Amino acid sequence: MRNVVATMLEMQDFLGTPVYKTVLRKLKQLSYRSSYSHGGSYYTLEKIARFDHQGLWSYNDVHFSRHGTLMSTLQHFANESHSGYFADELRQLLGVSVKGSLLRLVANGQVSREKVANRYLYCSTQSAIRKQQLVSRNLMDLSEQELSDEAKAAIIIFLSMLDEKQRRMYAGVEALKYGVGGDKWIAAVLGMHPQTVARGRRELLAGDVEVERARKVGGGRKPVEKKHRRSSRRSKH
Repeated sequence: MRNVVATMLEMQDFLGTPVYKTVLRKLKQLSYRSSYSHGGSYYTLEKIARFDHQGLWSYNDVHFSRHGTLMSTLQHFANESHSGYFADELRQLLGVSVKGSLLRLVANGQVSREKVANRYLYCSTQSAIRKQQLVSRNLMDLSEQELSDEAKAAIIIFLSMLDEKQRRMYAGVEALKYGVGGDKWIAAVLGMHPQTVARGRRELLAGDVEVERARKVGGGRKPVEKKHRRSSRRSKH
């Protein structure tokens, strides 16, 4: 592991010095990262780490984060995530125990938690972001539970019979029925872009809908009143 990650003792031995600060001074010149696992006892160089899109990188069972320590990493994920995180999701994502650190973050006011389906969801301390995270999490749960595959297939068949405008209007109606978060929920179910659903909803609310007649004026059955008048005339003659 010497060429990839190393402990402080290994680096002291390699540099031939027992002085902790001397090793750190050398590391700072090279730009380094300390692990968030193993109590931060492992180090690697910035140029060696291959962080993924979430800012995480592991070498065997040693884990590193662009966001720093375990506490800093948990704070980042809870505050910046789209749907918040449950503790087990964070444990699986980071590969380490997180419960104690999460409780400390909540106690320090650095992370909030909300009860969702009898579980604690760790999320942002900012009220507006937290509300959006809760909406998104509820939508995720609904999309997995409410509609069966058969129901979704039936809706898709129905949508295929509509033109673009009609699909938008239908999606807008369903979003209005759903309420807060309806645009994203309906978009996920119908396979549409949330902005398209929002457009349909806005058009309906504004009454900006041009209703086309299904048949020409004068077509169809005669009005009952006219038929009655003709019958009266015939009886007079």
